[in-house]
Amino acid sequence: MFRLATPPDISERALVEQCLDRDAPSLQRLAQRTLFERYKRAMFSTVFRLLNDYDAANDALQDGFVEVFRNLGGFRHESTLGAWIKTIMVRQALRQRRLFPVFQPLDTLTHDPPADLPDTLTGEQLDVAIRSLPDGCRAVFLLAEVEGYPHREVAQMLNISEGTSKSQVNYARKLLRQKLGKGNDL
Repeated sequence: MFRLATPPDISERALVEQCLDRDAPSLQRLAQRTLFERYKRAMFSTVFRLLNDYDAANDALQDGFVEVFRNLGGFRHESTLGAWIKTIMVRQALRQRRLFPVFQPLDTLTHDPPADLPDTLTGEQLDVAIRSLPDGCRAVFLLAEVEGYPHREVAQMLNISEGTSKSQVNYARKLLRQKLGKGNDL
């Protein structure tokens, strides 16, 4: 039996075209599966860090890819496909939870000197520390510092002011310095 194969190194543009090709349904499904397989791990990581819940992250991933395939025809190749998908996933995670309105008040924030972090700090310890942050500042910290969104976009996504976005990043840094600087095992 003849099997269609989508090469693993297919270009983004060709993959998108195949995903949209309704004249070849078998190739279209295979291309959609290839796109999903190519991006699922990175996107799961993004939504899991935002939601801090395995089941909610799986739901957001599934719903996010439904949105990706529904809107793929509108992808204009102005950014990478991965960046476009990540934006959809972040918005899906934020829509799904709607639990990020709790932010630390501005008047409780102070600027502390940098903490001496242990030389033996691992990525896993840092990940655990980030996931232990309160929901609001964790979301802002991840979007601004990890994902690289400008504060203006973070503020729009979370429906907060740009100043609140900046203050929450500072608050998250303070909490991380406290958690990691004490040599906690987390």
